[in-house]
Amino acid sequence: MAVSMRDLDSAFQGAGQKAGLEIWRIENFVPVPVPKSSYGKFFTGDAYVVLKTTALKSGSLHHDIHYWLGKDTSQDEAGTAAIKTVELDATLGGRAVQYREVQGHETEKFLSYFKPCIIPQEGGVASGFRHTEVNEREHVIRLFVCRGKHVVHVQEVPFARSSLNHDDIFILDTKSKIFQFNGANSSIQERAKALEVVQYIKDTYHNGKCEVAAVEDGKLMADAEAGEFWGFFGGFAPLPRKAASEDAKNWEAFSTKLFCVAKGQTVPVEADSLIRELLDTNKCYLLDCGAEIYMWMGRNTSLGERKSASAAAEELLRDSSQRKAHVIRIIEGFETVKFRSKFDKWPQITEVAVSEDSRSKVAALLRRQGLNVKGLMKAAPVKEEEPQPYIDCTGNLQVWRVNGKEKTLIPSSDQSKFYSGDCYIFQYTYAGEDEEEYLSGTWFGKKSIEEERSAAISLASKMVESLKLQAVQARFYEGKEPVQFFSIFQSFIVYKGGLSSGYKKYVNENAVTDETYSEDGIALFRVQGSGPDNMQAIQVDPVASSLNSSYCYILHSGNTVFTWSGSLTTTVDQELLERQLDLIKPNMQSKPQKEGTEVEQFWNLLGGKCEYPSQKIAKEQESDPHLFSCTYSKGNLKLTEIFNFTQDDLMTEDIFILDCHSDIFVWVGRQVDSKSRSQALSIGEKFLEHDFLLENLSQETPVYIVTEGSEPPFFTRFFNWDSAKSVMHGNSFQRKLAVVKNGVTPTLAKPKRRSPSSYGGRSTVADKSQRSRSMSFSPDRVRVRGRSPAFNALAANFENPNARNLSTPPPVVRKLNPKSVTPDSAKLASKSAAIAALSASFERPKETMIPKSVKLSPKINKPKPEVNAKDSITAISSGTEALTTKEGAKVGETEDERGLPIFPYERLKTSSIDPVTEIDVTKREAYLSAAEFKEKFGMTKEAFYKLPKWRQSRHKMALQLF
Repeated sequence: MAVSMRDLDSAFQGAGQKAGLEIWRIENFVPVPVPKSSYGKFFTGDAYVVLKTTALKSGSLHHDIHYWLGKDTSQDEAGTAAIKTVELDATLGGRAVQYREVQGHETEKFLSYFKPCIIPQEGGVASGFRHTEVNEREHVIRLFVCRGKHVVHVQEVPFARSSLNHDDIFILDTKSKIFQFNGANSSIQERAKALEVVQYIKDTYHNGKCEVAAVEDGKLMADAEAGEFWGFFGGFAPLPRKAASEDAKNWEAFSTKLFCVAKGQTVPVEADSLIRELLDTNKCYLLDCGAEIYMWMGRNTSLGERKSASAAAEELLRDSSQRKAHVIRIIEGFETVKFRSKFDKWPQITEVAVSEDSRSKVAALLRRQGLNVKGLMKAAPVKEEEPQPYIDCTGNLQVWRVNGKEKTLIPSSDQSKFYSGDCYIFQYTYAGEDEEEYLSGTWFGKKSIEEERSAAISLASKMVESLKLQAVQARFYEGKEPVQFFSIFQSFIVYKGGLSSGYKKYVNENAVTDETYSEDGIALFRVQGSGPDNMQAIQVDPVASSLNSSYCYILHSGNTVFTWSGSLTTTVDQELLERQLDLIKPNMQSKPQKEGTEVEQFWNLLGGKCEYPSQKIAKEQESDPHLFSCTYSKGNLKLTEIFNFTQDDLMTEDIFILDCHSDIFVWVGRQVDSKSRSQALSIGEKFLEHDFLLENLSQETPVYIVTEGSEPPFFTRFFNWDSAKSVMHGNSFQRKLAVVKNGVTPTLAKPKRRSPSSYGGRSTVADKSQRSRSMSFSPDRVRVRGRSPAFNALAANFENPNARNLSTPPPVVRKLNPKSVTPDSAKLASKSAAIAALSASFERPKETMIPKSVKLSPKINKPKPEVNAKDSITAISSGTEALTTKEGAKVGETEDERGLPIFPYERLKTSSIDPVTEIDVTKREAYLSAAEFKEKFGMTKEAFYKLPKWRQSRHKMALQLF
């Protein structure tokens, strides 16, 4: 698009450089900035240009431009607003979506900027702009009609009984009281939204000081407030039937038409079907859809051609029945989802090579004029970071394997070992603020059969029901697991094949080879993850093409074990390789291989050399969230997007979908009927199937079912969350009425905390300088948290003296999962030397002990999950975890009263650049001096260790001592 400085209005200098709203009013055909204090105030005789700038997760800025026309706006002002909108878009680089807004018929997106509503005032610039401040004028009784379930269209109507009807909601604003009249046919959600308008009127026109009354259609004079309301209308009388209007016109049967705009004239485009190829990059088009008219502008059209096309659209609407239709102007390459959905065929990706160049040209023109162009150029991409789990990772985990239609509990020592041909059910219990919370879900292996998947969902649903629907239910597929899943398992291994009857059935019916993992066979594992608390080993085909330069691998054939490090791997990757090797092939000497220096035997085991990739496997990235209200009936899913959403948009009578691209949340209100509630997972899967945002969603995208009142932190982080609102009594209308009338929030007996604060206990590691001691790697040192001398002596009896130094102890004594212990460790007590060392440790003075890390859950009335009896057995190793530092630990300059060395806080925190070595890293706080401990924690050590474990964990997370 050719751009000249004389075509761009200087009033738009610096516009759209940061997120937020910017508004201009057209005064004498010139855009004049509106003060921020007047945002949301519109006058019926004026035209406005509104720019909404949104900062995306990608680091770029997205622009939506609206021009609003009051009902008394002149044709010249309307035309000026339309043209100035095109100029503003050109200033921003020609990529904004532009909307025509007519008073009383605004788009929901536009109204979402000015929640709860806009109430245009009479007057305007052309009429002398005479108006009185609301607090100074004498109060006049006014009647408003409110329509809308998610955003509210407010229109002032004549103060007369004839204005009322049974279908809408009306607000009567008197001097001392505001009445809300609820038509008998209005919905609870509409009534609740209208109350937000009542609150707005109360605060704006009454300084928050007036009474509020709700009047139900059908209540006569027997009700005092109803009698008072009808008294303003001269007494009760039957209401007239709502008159039909052009707003009620049914556009469903409207035949979509495509027009080409040439020299200000519209020419119909004849075609059997709408396809992308009909649109020429050198022309402008109108797509008439009845209630909406889209103007598509090709990349190579000039600014003059775009202005001419905009004027032609205004002329077309001026004399037609569609004069109140929404006009949406779109630039080629930046088409909205709704526009693309109007076509029978639209390519997935359209190249937009010129767009960045056009933006640069505009910036250069403005710069030559001495104008500030900061923010106009393309934003620098945001550095990709490891996602955070937003969940307490110190809870209790149980896992079941699905076998046919039954489930089998897996021993704690094996619950992180999954098979690709099986289905699993997991239940994770973790501490909330006042009570325990649950995450229950299913995991489907790639080779699992549909019968066992269905059985898994049914069994998991029954478990959630047994918890009175207070658990979050999840559905995960192999290869698409979210960070929450990996964080609660910490170390996770996926083997080929399966152990269930379903996998055996699959092998027999399809006459395929049974791939079930064998310790003695040839196997290749790809190691991945971000740290010791989030690491995985995935078995892949034992061929060279399975290798990748960005990963480390374990290859074994019988007693021959190779480790392979790709040329693009980091020290963290190599440490995870060592840790996973100790789980897959403990006590085995490996042969390290670096990419490019492999021995012949390594390639022979893989069947010879061949090409393999070097780029890391792409992960689904979280995108900017979208919230939808949904209705599901007879297999049909109907969605309405909620723009600029807040927690208040979640109505207790409805089901909502929060789409983050990498995850899908289905939120179910407490007052949703049981039938709809049971269909929540089907709703999520139907959403993925239809891919409403055309974002190439995978059918295997993680789905969470969240029930109102039990929202987890990894859901509430997308809102400015108030936990009290999610546990209120009553329906949506009753809740908001109590707040508006009394200014109080009626809640249940014990509201839950939903503060998405820090969850650093199992956080990922960004770089070497931020790693805690438990992350550092040294082949000469055993890396395990809290290993005492007694524990070392006990483990030494089982380590092969001829083998390499292991980075972790054998699996039989390693605690793989939170609160997951290994009963087999009790057998280790038979070694006399170990017993002697262990006994000696117990004879030490009591004051040298660090308090044991015992999980103490607060007393709750919630239903308890199923309990694994084996989890109640405590391994001997747990008795040694609370002992003092390891052998060889350097003693500080001073010791505390317990005989422990003292270190400064800056060296003990996990992000220290000079971390202390050879300490029990699970008890970092114990090495603080008494004075510094009290300064950091606000209490003594004795008081701290009397707290429940989950409260200790929160303190330690906040101070990076976890």
